[in-house]
Amino acid sequence: MLYIVVTPIGNMADMSYRAVETLKSVDLVLCEDTRHSLTLLNAYGITTPTRSYEKFSEARQAEHLADMLEAGKDIALVSDAGTPVVSDPGNVLVKKLKERRLSYTVVGSGCAAVSALVLSGFDPSSFCFVGFLPERAVDRNRLLDKFDKLQSTLIFYVPPHDVHSYVSFLGERLGARKACLVREISKLHEDVIDFTLPNLPADATLKGEMVLVVEGAKSVGEELNSLSIKEHYDHYLAEGMSDKDAMKAVARDRGVAKSVVYKELFIIAHR
Repeated sequence: MLYIVVTPIGNMADMSYRAVETLKSVDLVLCEDTRHSLTLLNAYGITTPTRSYEKFSEARQAEHLADMLEAGKDIALVSDAGTPVVSDPGNVLVKKLKERRLSYTVVGSGCAAVSALVLSGFDPSSFCFVGFLPERAVDRNRLLDKFDKLQSTLIFYVPPHDVHSYVSFLGERLGARKACLVREISKLHEDVIDFTLPNLPADATLKGEMVLVVEGAKSVGEELNSLSIKEHYDHYLAEGMSDKDAMKAVARDRGVAKSVVYKELFIIAHR
């Protein structure tokens, strides 16, 4: 298990009992800065081995750390202060663990929205807390008008009896975005359910406290790149571009040579 451990942002006495016990019991503590974290660890008599885990080395270390976890090791992750992942190292590792279906959890957070963001593995660099949706459809739509174009990760609190209503509504308003329903945070039956709006898995357990995390809106370039090359090209033709300029624009958006676009369009035209 990877334990993402929240540490005090100021007063060292704010450290939670579970956080201390976790850091004492794991096999390794990953620190944003080992020298900085040593002050906190020494204050609580924590002698667990430490290793530096900085942002620039995340991708390089993630696979090896996942191997350690799969082999049965318990690892804790701490940042210099506060919650790892949020503007601190950790998101790359969480994504790797989700990919390999390995266990992880948050220890010590007092905010369900932030904990759910960390557990979701979604982009934590920019996020927006929306909260509960209004009861009336007209009010829900008015609220979503403020958020549906944001390229930031969106966070919603969800009443257990209203999950399907939320998912259906958000699917209609936001489209087929990636979503993550996080329930029972830090409790015995903590669960992270990944899906694409509005297709919530039929076998999902829908009990307890829930937070729904939804990926932000894609930029225009990202939306176009999700199309086929022919659809991408046709989009620019519809805007009034010449054949040559449309091919240039497609190549630029996709980061490929114009010859790649030309070859694909030529093949399609001569099928």
